[in-house]
Amino acid sequence: MSDSKKIEIYYWTTCPYCQKARALLDSKEVNYIEHDITGDEPARAEMVKRTGGPKSVPQIFIDDVLIGGCDDLYALDAQGKLDGMLK
Repeated sequence: MSDSKKIEIYYWTTCPYCQKARALLDSKEVNYIEHDITGDEPARAEMVKRTGGPKSVPQIFIDDVLIGGCDDLYALDAQGKLDGMLK
């Protein structure tokens, strides 16, 4: 059984905040599931259903718990909490 966390990110390919969030996850050398919802309204609707309302991207989940967007991810990192959540 794996101890790794299930990390997911919903993003648009042209979104600079999405690129920044993915770059931070890449720098942490963790595997994550990417949901490219660029122009995909059914996928965006699924994301909104999971978030409970937020429609902006990126939206990041760790073990099916909504973390939030790019600013939230960077705030967790600045507080020293992100590494523990990812491992």
